[in-house]
Amino acid sequence: MHIAVIGATGMLGQPVAQELIKAGFAVRIIARDVPKTLSLFPDTEVVSGDLRSVAGLKDSLRGIDVVYLNLSIKQNEKRTDFHAEAGGLINLIEAAKFAGVRRISYLSSIIMRYQGMNGFNWWVFDVKQEAVRLIKASGVPYSIFYPSCFMDSINGTQRVGRFILLVGRSAVKPWYVAANDYGKQMVRAFLIAQDGQNQEYVIQGPEAVTQHEVAERFVASYRHGKLQILTTPPFLMQLGRPFSAQADYGWHITEALNNYPETFEAAQTWVDLGKPKTTIELFAKNSQA
Repeated sequence: MHIAVIGATGMLGQPVAQELIKAGFAVRIIARDVPKTLSLFPDTEVVSGDLRSVAGLKDSLRGIDVVYLNLSIKQNEKRTDFHAEAGGLINLIEAAKFAGVRRISYLSSIIMRYQGMNGFNWWVFDVKQEAVRLIKASGVPYSIFYPSCFMDSINGTQRVGRFILLVGRSAVKPWYVAANDYGKQMVRAFLIAQDGQNQEYVIQGPEAVTQHEVAERFVASYRHGKLQILTTPPFLMQLGRPFSAQADYGWHITEALNNYPETFEAAQTWVDLGKPKTTIELFAKNSQA
């Protein structure tokens, strides 16, 4: 099976791409920065491609069976900007049809369901919901994954030097999952997918824990020095919203993460794709400095 990956260099893209490679698929990574991507995946095919260019995507998708999309909206993007999950996805679907791609796979989000709850309305979640609609309406068979929070964010987007930054306190308990476990599940999904079959899976980890519990357990098991948890009140981020797109993004995503009433929905996922095995302690012990 020939699989193209778009978005392989990010926090979630790297471990997932590595799992596809380890599984023995013929992986082609499509990237704008080919030298940087080759430095991360030196033994993998890397070709130039940009979601702004349909013509370039058509060339880069030739001979591909499945294209996997790990897209995101950056914290400094504005509503009126070009978005990979909007205009970029429209271009990708057109190119995939032209190239004869047989399956589109997309990493979505379970948290986007918070849209409309408690009066919450955010254009970013509108984009993400529209992305799912576009893929389903494309006519190309699809595999869409809806993950809970990733453990990787604790040592990634929430890590600043020796600090793990948390915004506010919440009693909700997401089912944190490690990206490499998700990658293994995705591999299994591709292996069992029948021609023309559509797949949708909720991705959740082995246990439900609050954000502070995850951080505390991560810090206790981390092997590369002492880390500290720094909790800031949400109103500080809210004050910066009129002046900073990044602050506005941070406030909205924190509001959703701290309030979405997640329940366990991954029973069928575990039956079909296997149960995630990485605990918070194991993830911390295997994390890099």
